[in-house]
Amino acid sequence: MNQDLQIYRDLAKSLLETNIYYHSLALEACMGAIYDFIYKNDVKGRDVACYVSTLDSDEPARSDWLLAGIIHDIDYFGQYKADHLNKTEEVLKIHNLQVSDSVLNIVKAHGPHITGRLPQNKAEWAIYCADSLTGLIVAVALVYPTKKLADVKLSSVLKRFHKEPRFAAGTRRQEVCACQDKQALNIPVDKFIEICLKAMQSIAPNIGL
Repeated sequence: MNQDLQIYRDLAKSLLETNIYYHSLALEACMGAIYDFIYKNDVKGRDVACYVSTLDSDEPARSDWLLAGIIHDIDYFGQYKADHLNKTEEVLKIHNLQVSDSVLNIVKAHGPHITGRLPQNKAEWAIYCADSLTGLIVAVALVYPTKKLADVKLSSVLKRFHKEPRFAAGTRRQEVCACQDKQALNIPVDKFIEICLKAMQSIAPNIGL
């Protein structure tokens, strides 16, 4: 486990409500898995014809993708909650931490309606598309008798996503589906959901599921 990232995980745990902290860990895992998926297909010559995303030379480093996932809601507590996304740097500074502009831009991109920053690279599209999807995946797990992510089938998540719009109604399905746009990630939405589900299953004990 990267010790530098662990500092930010510990801060998120100390500041945020448990469900928001778990969401942050889930999004961190999704961000890493999306990066790995794109990188794998890129360096192998894009061996799956429909996946033509590439990582540009100026794409943020994988560690930036992960860190943005951890801290994207770091100001969603107490007196800062009302001005969420505008207080990220302030909260970090209070705790003698700082992040690069690259990481801050990724964070801002998950709430363009607040920050005005539309996604401009793969990392920013990844956080924009994956943010609310984590909640739907958790909701699917909670309707299983065991309430365990390990038991969740991809088909169940896809059914709830595509055919039951009232299920986990807060999921911003249009944003999730943006993953398939060529100017975004160019990953089919069902594959994108599979990537995020597997990522969250890999850390299930850490997020109470």
